Amino acid sequence: MEQIKRFKIPAAIGAGALVVVGILFMGLIKPQSAKLSGLHDRQTQLQAQQAQLEARIATLKHDKARMAANCAALEKALAEIPGTPDVAAFLQQVTALAVASGDPNTPTISVLQASKGQSVGGATPVQVSLTLNGNYGQMTSFMKGLDSFPRLFTVTNISVTGGVIASSGGAVNPGTSGYVLSMTGAVYYATGRKDACAPTSA
Repeated sequence: MEQIKRFKIPAAIGAGALVVVGILFMGLIKPQSAKLSGLHDRQTQLQAQQAQLEARIATLKHDKARMAANCAALEKALAEIPGTPDVAAFLQQVTALAVASGDPNTPTISVLQASKGQSVGGATPVQVSLTLNGNYGQMTSFMKGLDSFPRLFTVTNISVTGGVIASSGGAVNPGTSGYVLSMTGAVYYATGRKDACAPTSA
């Protein structure tokens, strides 16, 4: 009996200690563990968001570095494909090219606006034809000038008649006259265009 009493008090103390430990675990340790687990999950989410933001920043820096070139290409495209179907500007550009190709009193140009074609890629073609009269040098200079023409102009048919033709690899004298250059093709326009590089007013 004395031995039972002797171990009864330590057992009671041990049981009380276990109760205290259980209370501490349930009240303090377990909530803190859950909080740490939640913080770890949040840290993982923030790290993923940071990686996405860093990738986005790298993309924006790359786009910024190319912005000047992209805007220059856009401005060129907007000039080559205007927003209206009027061919008056095209006529002026063709005339300027003919004048730059030689004596402005020699070449004569006629531009005929025909029926509109079907829209392709958002751009609508307007069929045009032109005839240029002059010497061999003027014809050659005019056709070379089309490579850097300020308006998009696709050629569907071209013919040169009237003048002498070089044979056996011989060169034609640039001053040889009597050539007629006939050309048909299309210029383009696109309505509803937006210039993303244009400055916006505050």
